[in-house]
Parts: sequence; C-alpha cells; structure tokens
Amino acid sequence: MSETAATRTIAEHLAARAEDDHPGLLTHESSWTWRQAVAGGAARGALARSLLRPGPPHVGVLLPNVAEYVLWLYGAALAGATVVGINPTRRGEALAADIRATDCQLIVTDDDGASLLDGLDLGLGPERVLHVDSDDYRALVAGHQGSTVAGDLIADAAGIPSDQLYLLLFTSGTTGQPKAVRCTQGRLGAIASLTKQSYGYRRESVCYCPMPLFHGNALMALWAPALSQGATMALRPRFSASAFLDDVRRFGATNFSYVGKAIAYILATPERPDDNDNPLVLGFGTEASVHDRERFQRRFDCPLVEGYGQSEGGAACTPVPGTPRGSLGKPAPGVDLAVVDPETAEECPPARFDEAGRVLNAAEATGEIVNRSGRGGFEGYYGAPEADDERTRSGWYWTGDLGYRDADGFLYFAGRRGDWLRVDSENFAAGPIETLLSRHPDVAVAAVYGVPDTRSGDQVMAALELVPGAAFDPAGFAEWLDAQPDIGTKWAPRYLRLSPSLPQVANGKVTKVTLRAEGWDCDDPVWWRPGRGGGPYRPMTDADRRALAEEMATHRG
Repeated sequence: MSETAATRTIAEHLAARAEDDHPGLLTHESSWTWRQAVAGGAARGALARSLLRPGPPHVGVLLPNVAEYVLWLYGAALAGATVVGINPTRRGEALAADIRATDCQLIVTDDDGASLLDGLDLGLGPERVLHVDSDDYRALVAGHQGSTVAGDLIADAAGIPSDQLYLLLFTSGTTGQPKAVRCTQGRLGAIASLTKQSYGYRRESVCYCPMPLFHGNALMALWAPALSQGATMALRPRFSASAFLDDVRRFGATNFSYVGKAIAYILATPERPDDNDNPLVLGFGTEASVHDRERFQRRFDCPLVEGYGQSEGGAACTPVPGTPRGSLGKPAPGVDLAVVDPETAEECPPARFDEAGRVLNAAEATGEIVNRSGRGGFEGYYGAPEADDERTRSGWYWTGDLGYRDADGFLYFAGRRGDWLRVDSENFAAGPIETLLSRHPDVAVAAVYGVPDTRSGDQVMAALELVPGAAFDPAGFAEWLDAQPDIGTKWAPRYLRLSPSLPQVANGKVTKVTLRAEGWDCDDPVWWRPGRGGGPYRPMTDADRRALAEEMATHRG
C-alpha cells in the first residue's frame, strides 16, 4: 500500500465536512449530520487543548463503540493530539501498564471503564480521568461547543502536519504481549483514500461498525474511508451476532467490516426465511474461511471481500481481477511480498493444488510473509525499539504471519507464526487444519494449536465451538475427519476440546494463549485418540490426565 506525506490528513478530511449536512453518524439513540459531528469533535479538541500539559498530547479512550468515541477521534485530529485506543478486555496491572507505557495525559471513559481503572496506578491523578456519563463532563464540553478555539481548530486544520502522530493502536495480543502501533495522520489519510476506492465506498454508503474502534480494522477499513467519502457511519457498542441483521436493517447498512471469527458467529445464529432481504452490498475483513464467506453470501446475498494487512502497515494484499478462490490477492505493483522459511530466509516453493483446489505440499510451501521491499507503511511501535528491530531485521518487514503463494504469485493466509506445529519432526501450520475442520457442518469455530507430546515435539489439539443445538458425535466426527482427502498425514487432532465459547480478544479474534497453556488439563470436556494410529475418539478421564502427566515427567522432565 503506497502512503505518502502529501496525502490529505485526517484533520483536513474533517474540515472538508464542517459544513456538510449529510448524515454522518448514527447510533441506536441519536444521529448527527457531518456538520454537527465535526462541531462536536472540535469542542472536544478545544477541551483537550485546555487540559493537556507539556509532553506527548496523548488521550486514552476507554469506551465501547459510542458517539463519544468517534467525537474524540475527530477532536484529537483537529487538535493535533493522539488517541490511545485502550483495550477494555485488559484488566488490573496489565491495563494500567498499557496506559503508563503510552504516556496518557487524559483518560476518557464511562462508568464501566472507570470501574476497571479504580485503584490502579495509571501514572496520573483522578482529575485527569473524564467520565462521559457525568454532568461535570457534559458541562465541560458545552463550555467549548461553538467556542472561538473550536472554530479555529477547524479553520486551521491544514496546519496539522501529515507526520503528526494520531493513533496508538495496541496489537491484539493473541500470541504475546500487545504493543502500541504508531499511525500518523498522513498514513491514515492515505489508507482512507485507497480503501474507499478499492472497496467501493460511496457517498450514499451506510457503514455499519460492529468491530471495536480501538482496533485497526474498524478505523482503517471502515471509519476512515467513510470520513474520506462523506458517507454515514452506524455504531453498535459491542459486536452481537444475534443482533447483526436487525441492526443492518435498522440502520439501512450497505457496508460493514469484520475480523476474526465474527462471520462464523453470525452464521451460527438461527436462519430466517428472509435473511437475504437486507440492504447489504459488501462486507470487508480478514480471517473468515472460504467456506464461511460462501455460506454468508448465499444466506444474506452479500459478498465478502477478504484482504490482508496489519495495523502496523508493513505489508498488505488486496484482491485483483482473476484472484483464485481462497486467495487474498496480490500486493501493490512494485512491492516484493514473499513467503520465506523464517529460519533460513529462503523463499518457499509455490503451493501445488489438486483439481479441487486443495494444497498438496502445504508443509514445504508455508512460510512467513515478508515484505522484502522494506518497511512499507510501518511507522514503528511506541517506546519499543527492540520490537521495531525484530520487525525490520535484515532490511525486510517480517509480518509474523504464515502464508503460501501459488505459481502465479497469489497469496494465501495460513495463520500466525506462533501457530507452527512440529509433529514427528514434521513442521506445518495450524491454519489449513482450522480451514479443514470448519467444513464440518456442526463446527462453528475451530482453533488449532500444539500441545507438548509426552516424548518430544508437539501433538495437534483442536478447540471446537459447535453450532447451537449440535451434539458431538465422536465416531461420526472421526469417520468424517479421516475421510477428508486433503488432510495431512500428521494433521488429525489427537485431542479435541469442546468449548461453549472459545476465548477471544475484543476484536473477535480467538486467542490461543490460554488454550495452549491449559492443553488437555482444562475444565471443558476433552476427547482424544490414545493410540498413534487414529481410531475413535473417547472421553479423557482424570486417570488419563494423570497417566499423560507421568509419562511427560518421565520423558521430558
């Protein structure tokens, strides 16, 4: 993705909407024209200017997807401040550490968020925490609404430099500790312009945002292009699969974004005979399986477009004409996006496919996706130079994601680098196994990960969330699994964990940190194949767990 300093900043995009009476923001309770929303943002920008002290002008926002969040995004852009998107699923010292590490001078939150912060060492006093539910806060905002300072912020928007730090967005933390990604006004302005062109955002679009605003997907794939086009944005405080279609109809939504397993959860809701009677035109996101995307289009008469990118901006890939089924597309012209062995840095051979499109050489074709052209749009992590160096070693940008390419250069996603497994000295990725398992009609979501073999290496474990009303049939599942023509010789899970709800981070991605740590010693029911040669699954008992632990202690210490 090409991003230049000459691209219009977010502040300039907002100034262009200052006299626009087209609908700009919708919630379940209220609506704002662009003119009203920009004026509301300017009032909050003026408030920030009055409260910020010397030092990094960082404003932490700890809110669900409510109007106040969007208005603070507008206000910070106009004031030349930085929004720190605080993850509400973090707790205790981890939450406090995020706030301290990003040098927040102010926190904007509601009553629920304030309860999370109570008693924590945030590095700032309680008077620096603004409660949007309070009368005091409303009075502060009212005092700046329509003020000279607020008007000047809009009038002077062109003076905000393109390299002004605008967002600090924490990585999801699905495989490790979150890091704060830097995003400047110029970079986000460029993304907004490119995204609206690539995915058909129009002035008449109503862009439904069920994904959290502290995450790059909602901001880069939906909010920013809606702003650039002057389209309408519709908010839901938190993602709800059961409320998805009702919201779409209520708002007249034409576009939406998603990430992680959101599509699988929507598909797991009971079907209605009129599901395809809706205004949807296009959904855009990442990490929905091909099977789920096709089911979604059949059920809701709305195509889903998968792209590849990261909040960091170091690598991106978009569909182009002729993109094969299941592929993410190709990088922009001139960008050398490759798949390499992470240990040798040698390029992996292209994937080979059978007549049904199944990969025949997944083990040798899968590697880490790297940008050999350089950093791309990566502007670094805040206060983490070691992480910057790890991302850009040898002059390349290393994504930490796994993939493979076909002979024509089309890219396919295969999971995270932390999803490598090594079974009987064979290395392979978890992603293709998850894709395979998700084809089973009773499986809503599948997460595959390695657990220690009692002797050496790994064994394959899968956590399954079944569709509502489905009952696990161990014999039938084993028979179905063994009959899949594309299952690798080491892929079949030895352990199956049946969970009513897989652990997720707030953006909808399943996190495997807890799953790996618990392994087969967990509270959920576990089924397993004791032998090494397949056979039926049977329930794991406490005696089985003790025997496995003893065997592991004997052979692995």
